[in-house]
Amino acid sequence: MRAETPAGAEPALGPMAGAEAVDGSVAGVDAVGARVDGSPEPANEPLAEAEAALAAVDRDPVSGLPAAERAARRAARAGHAVAASTAERAWGHALLHVGELDNAIRHLSRAAALGVRAGRADLAAEARYKLAFAVLQRGRPQAALREIDTALPDLTGMAAARARAQRAIVLHVMGRLDESLAEFEVALQALRQNDDLLGVQRMLINRALVHSDRHAFAAAERDLLEAETLARELGRPLTIGLIANNLGLMETLRGDVPAALRHLDRAERIIGAHGAQLGTLHQDRAELLLSVGLTAEAKAAAARAVNAYRRERRSLKVPEVQVLLAQAEILSGDPAAALGHARAALRRFRAQGRREWTELARLSVLSAQRAAGRRPRLPSAVIDVMVATLDAAGWPAAALDAAIVAAQVTAERCVRQSEKGPDRSRDAGDARARVELTTERRSRTADVAASYLSRAAAASRSRGPALVRARGWYARALQRRAEGDARGVLAAVRTGLRVLDEHASAMGATDLRVHAAAHRGDLVALGLEVAFETGRPDSLFEWSERARASRLLAAPVRPPDDPVLTALLARLRSVTRDLAGQAAAPAPLLARQADLERRILDHNRRLSGTPGGGTAAPVTPRDLAASLGSWALVEYLRRGADLHAITVVDGRVVVRRLGATAEVADLIERLTFAVRRNARPDARPQVLAASVALLDAAAARLDALLLGPLAEIGDRPLVVVPTGPLHSLPWSLLPSCAGRPVTVAPSATLWQLARTRLASADGTDGDGGGGAHLGRAGVASGRGVVAVAGPRLPAAGPEATAVGAIHDGTVLAGTAASVEAVSAALSRAGLVHLAAHGHLSAENPLFSGIALADGPLMAYDVERLPRVPHTLVLAACDSGRSVVRTGDELMGLAVAFLARGTSQLVASVLPIPDAATTPVMVAFHERLATGRPPAAALAEAQRAVRGDDPRTAAAAAGFVCIGAG
Repeated sequence: MRAETPAGAEPALGPMAGAEAVDGSVAGVDAVGARVDGSPEPANEPLAEAEAALAAVDRDPVSGLPAAERAARRAARAGHAVAASTAERAWGHALLHVGELDNAIRHLSRAAALGVRAGRADLAAEARYKLAFAVLQRGRPQAALREIDTALPDLTGMAAARARAQRAIVLHVMGRLDESLAEFEVALQALRQNDDLLGVQRMLINRALVHSDRHAFAAAERDLLEAETLARELGRPLTIGLIANNLGLMETLRGDVPAALRHLDRAERIIGAHGAQLGTLHQDRAELLLSVGLTAEAKAAAARAVNAYRRERRSLKVPEVQVLLAQAEILSGDPAAALGHARAALRRFRAQGRREWTELARLSVLSAQRAAGRRPRLPSAVIDVMVATLDAAGWPAAALDAAIVAAQVTAERCVRQSEKGPDRSRDAGDARARVELTTERRSRTADVAASYLSRAAAASRSRGPALVRARGWYARALQRRAEGDARGVLAAVRTGLRVLDEHASAMGATDLRVHAAAHRGDLVALGLEVAFETGRPDSLFEWSERARASRLLAAPVRPPDDPVLTALLARLRSVTRDLAGQAAAPAPLLARQADLERRILDHNRRLSGTPGGGTAAPVTPRDLAASLGSWALVEYLRRGADLHAITVVDGRVVVRRLGATAEVADLIERLTFAVRRNARPDARPQVLAASVALLDAAAARLDALLLGPLAEIGDRPLVVVPTGPLHSLPWSLLPSCAGRPVTVAPSATLWQLARTRLASADGTDGDGGGGAHLGRAGVASGRGVVAVAGPRLPAAGPEATAVGAIHDGTVLAGTAASVEAVSAALSRAGLVHLAAHGHLSAENPLFSGIALADGPLMAYDVERLPRVPHTLVLAACDSGRSVVRTGDELMGLAVAFLARGTSQLVASVLPIPDAATTPVMVAFHERLATGRPPAAALAEAQRAVRGDDPRTAAAAAGFVCIGAG
């Protein structure tokens, strides 16, 4: 989290990124001015021109800049001090809005000096409090406050009210929220009494930022909506863009991600069209992206913000983004980079004299050190100050995290004190005294840790943003653990996870849901650790299930018919098809593809989900056993660096440690490398022999590690629930899996749901089979069979024809195999076979797809289908692979079908050679048509072709059965 920063407290001077100018016309300029030499002179054209320039700049700083410059030069030539002070103030104001801070400071300082020389303290004061804002952006809030406090005694009426408002903004930036609100109340009351609609509009925008930081979202929204109404009445379109920016920040803090995206997109269009500064908008977008775990995109947005701030020389904002970058690096697993950003922010905030922000940066430093496995050694007094300061600042999320981290650091200190060896003093009395002193010190440390946890656990868990409420439940779980209450820990963790899952259900976009699951990490890790400590296999099975693929358990969101998205996908398909025919892709075409993908992502993320929806409860071992029948389930999970296996056989749950996850990952890389080499048509005999030896050795070792210790599974068919690198393992290559039916599922709960769904389609009871008996009549449950051949694969056509003949089905090939035609087939058929080029997009998995006549059918297209086949075969390269995110959350083409309701799916987790694929697919469908379940049919087909040439065996090895089996 960023410390709920004031969305661009470009405060009092107008549209610099979120806050609004507090002053308007030239308050207090009389009809009589004064020359620079002090002699009186009647009002004349220089003064009128200066006032007009000030009004123009107020309406639109960018377009008003030339008028201000002309007015200042004319006033200087005329020797008119009042006009010169007024015009210089307008010029400095405009320069602030175009990012020329140094020039702005020079002109505003000149305006103040001219006001003094003219004997007009009021003009000098008005220039001075504008100067305060420029100084603030230079990262000197204390100096800015001094400028305003110096100006205030010389201001009266509305000018004084505006200066108080400016003071409120400086206090906000410094983190003194209560004082800031009090100043805003005084200023706003005066503005309303004088019917200053423009001033009221500006104050409402700025006060809303303080309300947002305090999580008073209803009050913030009221202020912003009233401000937008006034801005429309006053004809101020740029201000409407700034209000949209602030509405986006408010919704980010509140947790409504689709709404926040809609507001920020609208803000970027408006602000960009007016040529105003976009630094704060990039910062707010980075915070939003980080709130849903999109760390790479958040870091990119944060980098754009830093570049903009440095280009505009707005030093004040840079360390705020560095805190954000530190948080992003922690979430993405790079604590060393996080520590660098956090320490840089700490130094800058100290130099700026921003006490509250300094403590926020200190919190980031501690968090990064702990993420790196280091033990922070800050004095207790410094930690106390950090917690107290952030609590007093009115930043709920920061205060809560500070208390949690303080408790953890203090508890670790207590452990270190316990680990110290016994006193070796020869004097028994002295030794006893030392032991008593150490015990007392350890007890005091434990009490301090408990007090921090008590403070954190007292945070609101029933109101406020979901992420803050979930952290509150995490604090309660830590408190219960410190008290030795394992049941209380697990109850608190369940509640915290439910809060996060309900929060994610309000997002309609799959990638937002998946990435937001990263926030489940601390809760899930604590639940798993306590389950391991209790030693109850049933409990560990429950928490293993809660720790994985949670987003696939939520109700899928089918996007509404959307002509904009339809058009964007069609254009992307066209570009992708053109790229497929290019040996060397032209840069303009690649740029167009990237632009379209970005627009599709942004458009789709604005889709809302179903607020309040949760996920299915984990299946119990008892219910699972009833569905497994003669099958065995093996579920893998990680604890630290170790890999564990949970088996469910005949209702009995057993847990075992298997070995190091890193060794398994290395072996999988060796095995898949060997298979790929075997698939090459130009491989020499010596190379093939070496590959076979590597493959056999890696497969034997993996078999011994993963299945060898599990004596209870015997030779039963297997349901495998992988974790991490195991998701890409071709299981048929393990010696004990040769010829054995194996089906892979993201979780046992999802397997149970797929089995129940398939049983319902078949009209069976769903118990005891572990897979459907399809048969020629029931293979598609009355919905038919369709085989599809994609372009640029010579063997795809014959393969589709053979599959169609086996099942008496329909064949789509050539131009008939368009995205529209195949989508229609997928919506009506019960069994579909797709033979085509496949592509897994690791960066944006929802753009993964298979090539058809007019371009790729992508995961985005699958999400829009009204229904999907219950059985699907993807004879395409890498079509069974998924991108694995935190918490074993999966994204990819195959997963998109599973999420939409496909019960069983056969696909390859490896690249597959075209012609060599046909024999195994024909053998598979022949067995499927006789009534064999997919997992059994695939195992038998793979065994049948294993003795064929190496390329056919390699093609067969990559296929896995996913789902019900």
